[in-house]
Parts: sequence; structure tokens; C-alpha cells
Amino acid sequence: MSARPRVVLLVTSPRLPAGLLTASAWDAVRAGPVLVAAEGAQTAALRAAGAEVRIAGAEPVPELLAAAAEHGTAVWLAGPAGDETLARELGLRLAREPALAELELLYGSWDPPGARLLDAVTVLDRLASPGGDPWKRAQTHESLARFLLEEAYEAYDAILTGDLAALRDELGDVLLQVVLHARLAEELPENRRWTVDDVAAGLVEKMIRRNPHVFAGAEVGSIEEITENWERIKRTERPRRSALDGVAPSQPALALAAKYLDRAARAGLDVPLPEPAPDDPQRRLGAELLAAVARARSAGLDPESALRSAALGYADAIRAAEAG
Repeated sequence: MSARPRVVLLVTSPRLPAGLLTASAWDAVRAGPVLVAAEGAQTAALRAAGAEVRIAGAEPVPELLAAAAEHGTAVWLAGPAGDETLARELGLRLAREPALAELELLYGSWDPPGARLLDAVTVLDRLASPGGDPWKRAQTHESLARFLLEEAYEAYDAILTGDLAALRDELGDVLLQVVLHARLAEELPENRRWTVDDVAAGLVEKMIRRNPHVFAGAEVGSIEEITENWERIKRTERPRRSALDGVAPSQPALALAAKYLDRAARAGLDVPLPEPAPDDPQRRLGAELLAAVARARSAGLDPESALRSAALGYADAIRAAEAG
């Protein structure tokens, strides 16, 4: 009994270079003709390697089955979207007439982890290019600054509430800001221009450099030793003139005060807290708040989180009062 003809549905990743296929995929495309809906980079790569590639007509399923009957094997090269309609029609046809051919689904390549980040870059490039979204094209790093903070806070809120589905969505909004800032930077003068690849490259280099216990075979110690080594490497990368270098002064005031107190302690500096000014109510309040932050730090508490929790509790009480 002769073997049935074989129809191979070949699916490849549109995010990888054309022609980068598995050995089994190359065996399939060399075993019989390859049919495809339209020309593309993958068809050019297959032809360059000696494969027979045809552009299918208006009725690709009968054409594909005829090619399989003639050559023993025929391959359908799926487009970037997977060609689900054709696959469904072909599957139903062979379910009714199984003697026509065997159907095989073959993944010739697949997306590596992080591949959809390439799609994010592509989409933002289109939106920020001529003919794209006028609002995004009108933005600057300065006009977007508040959105970066807002999206980060919304992600933070999702973490606090334990809503992981919301966190995934909010991190997407944070990523939007990162990719959009990088796309806008491509429009800068040549001597100041950078891209999202520069951002990613800097991150990769930094992570490798600051984690020698993972990438350079350094001895792994305790978490405290690893953290101290991280800080030591940071100091060699960016020599500081002050213990406060690198602290973002635009962060919330309680968090800023806690960071300054922590930096002073780490530097071994004994700097007395300011005395309340009896004749200046605002300075007196500021000194009292700074003293409260110092007490929180001594107790191992996060003053920013503590005040946020108290404020949210008060908000619940307000809503309860409104409800009567």
C-alpha cells in the first residue's frame, strides 16, 4: 500500500531573519513545492536556497492538494498571521476525504522570549512617524514626563492591591513610555541621538557588569554582600562628589527625606536634624516631619508607605461618611 501524499503547513516567526529555519523545515521545503499567498522575505530566502516556490491562485487548497499528489509532499508557507482560514478549510477537507493526504503542522521557527518587544518598537515607530498619530508626534521628553510618573504610580498601586492582571496592563503603559521616549530621541540632532537599542544595550552591559557573581564567576556571598558589591561597582562607574549624588530630588518628599537619611548613615556622617523654627510655621512643620521620618527609619519602617496607608484608610472613612 503506497503512502499517502503529505501536506505540510509550515509556520515561521515573522520576527526572525528570513531563512532561519529548523533542519526539519528545510527538509520539508526541499521535498516538494512550496506554495504561499504572497511574495515576501521568506520566499526570497527559500528560492535563494534552491527551493521551488509558487504563488498560489484564488483556490489554494485544491492547488495544494494537487501539488502533494504530484510530488508526494507539498508545503504551505503560512503568512505572518498564520493563515488560520486556509488551515481550517484544509483540515475540514481532509477530515471528509482522509485518503487525499496526510496533514502535518511544522514549526520552522518560533518567537524567542521577548520577541513581542520588537512589535512594540514597530508600532511606536509607525505612530511617531509622518502619517502616524499627531499627538505622539507632537510630544517631547518634557511633555511626557508626568505620564511616566503617573504610569509608574499606577503600576505601584496594582502591586499594593495584589492585582497581577492590572499590573501586567500597567507595566505595558510604562513600557509604552520607555519605547516612545526612545523613538522621540531618534529625532534629536546626530550628536545627541539614541535609540531603544541603545537603551537596551546600556541595560545589558550594566546588569552584566554589576552582577559578577552571575556572569564572571565571582564568589556568591550573602544578599548583603551582593548588595554592597553592587554599590561598590556603581561607585567605580560614577565617582560621587557627595553621598547624595544619584538621589532623585523630584521623588515624593517623605521618600526623599528617607533616602537622604539613609545615604548620610551609609556614609558614616552624623548630621544633626534641623531644629524646629518657632517663628516660621512651615519650617517648623518641615523639621517635625523630617524628625518623624528619622524615627520611622530607626524603627525599620517606610514612612512613604505608612502615610499612604493612613491616607487610603482615611479615604475609606470619607466614602463611608458619604454613604451615610
